[in-house]
Amino acid sequence: MLSSAHRLPALCQQRVAQLMVSGTRKILGLVAPPGAGKSTLAAALMAHHPQQVQGVPMDGFHLANSELVRLGREQRKGAPDTFDAAGFVNLLRRLKNQSASETIYAPEFSRDIEEAIAGAIAIEPDTSLVITEGNYLLLDEPPWVEVREVVDEIWYLDVPDELRLERLLARHIRFGRSRAQALDWIARTDEPNAMRIAATRQYADVCVPWV
Repeated sequence: MLSSAHRLPALCQQRVAQLMVSGTRKILGLVAPPGAGKSTLAAALMAHHPQQVQGVPMDGFHLANSELVRLGREQRKGAPDTFDAAGFVNLLRRLKNQSASETIYAPEFSRDIEEAIAGAIAIEPDTSLVITEGNYLLLDEPPWVEVREVVDEIWYLDVPDELRLERLLARHIRFGRSRAQALDWIARTDEPNAMRIAATRQYADVCVPWV
């Protein structure tokens, strides 16, 4: 990721520097539709500030596949109601008020097994900036709306739809779907979610071109 870090837009570098200058824990949110490269930008920012920045992705709060089956939502995995949104907000609050003697553990999502793994990310108290990236950080409905109360700044990533869909298709195929299956999932699940996410763009603190 070091090569990506060197290509960070100047806007990103400036705003991160401003967030970290206070000396107190800050939380930065990255939001965009599926395939926009949120995790890539988060990784680049962490590579640029390896001792000061830690990532905590929203995807760690995917409901387990067994629970999605029980709820009848397995064909909509990735929609707002397929996450433990309240648990995500509660973790952000803990991170905002982390004590000097506490290590906080966060889950991460494994695409290899399509499940979240508990306690996979350790956030130490001396971390200056926590970056959380996900689709619904700006969604104006409970409990998602509470994210805005905790996060210091939220960026919306502007990516051309053609490029985003190309990345998304490649990702689905890389993790086991045929081209036909990937296109079907994008049409039925990813793009309806993408339209909902795009409607929240106006609430972002800044829009960042990210290609």
